[in-house]
Amino acid sequence: MPDIERLDIVAGNVVPSSTNDWVLRGVTSNERYVTRPEKEQLLGRQPALGRPEADCAVLIPLRKSSKWWALTQDERRQIFEAQSHHTQVGLEYLPVIARRLHHCRDLAEPEPFDFLTWFEFAKQDTAAFDRLLVKLRASEEWNYIEREVEIRLTRTNAGASE
Repeated sequence: MPDIERLDIVAGNVVPSSTNDWVLRGVTSNERYVTRPEKEQLLGRQPALGRPEADCAVLIPLRKSSKWWALTQDERRQIFEAQSHHTQVGLEYLPVIARRLHHCRDLAEPEPFDFLTWFEFAKQDTAAFDRLLVKLRASEEWNYIEREVEIRLTRTNAGASE
């Protein structure tokens, strides 16, 4: 992908202004594979997005396989947490790394990805973020990832990203 000068994150519907615009759409939703105690832990440790010290961001759109979506909710929970320990791995890196998950499958129109994962952290925490990715990509859950794109961004001045 070519370098870009700017990334806009917009709430609500967006109409591309030209054929060169690349638009990914998703919605925030409830946490689907966490228990109440796990959710409370996440909420208690999750930092807010947009912190001034978080000058790095990573967007990772993901698409899971049809085999994943053919599983029942409890089967997916078994892989997600009992085998892959997804929530516990994420908790290890809070509050250094903030994250937000956007669901794409909930939209009326088909999207190229199932999830848009957004992470923010300070530049000095890049190695921690890389360790988080290594752990997640080594998990059983990752066997169901059909497609991913990793887009790294660095804020160069207030209000702009590259």
